[in-house]
Amino acid sequence: MESSGDLLVQLRQVNSAAAFNRWAGFEVTEAAPGRVSLQMQWRTEFGQYAGHLHAGLVSALIDTACGFAAFTLSGLVVASHCAVNYLAPGSGSAFVATAETVKAGRRQIFAHAELRDHDSGRLIANGQTILIPVA
Repeated sequence: MESSGDLLVQLRQVNSAAAFNRWAGFEVTEAAPGRVSLQMQWRTEFGQYAGHLHAGLVSALIDTACGFAAFTLSGLVVASHCAVNYLAPGSGSAFVATAETVKAGRRQIFAHAELRDHDSGRLIANGQTILIPVA
């Protein structure tokens, strides 16, 4: 099993290779086997019509965190299903998505995540993904 430090370095490399993640400013802040945390700073262009974090970015954070949690156990993956529950308007100076792998099989990996306001810890969304390892 790889150390958390090695996983963090690997995930930061994977993260920086994704143009969308670079544009959004996703930062991998923690990594351990089966568990990952991402952070994203608020920018005004992330807002929807009422000024809250756009649902597309909420989903992207959930999906990416789950994919990275799966990566820590299985390497590169792609999503085959992602479901997100939007629980509160996204507001704050930054957002933190924390994901855990629920079950890692050879053909499917199940993960879930929560997205919170960095400052207050308020739960904004949660979600689940099914991921497929990339050969």
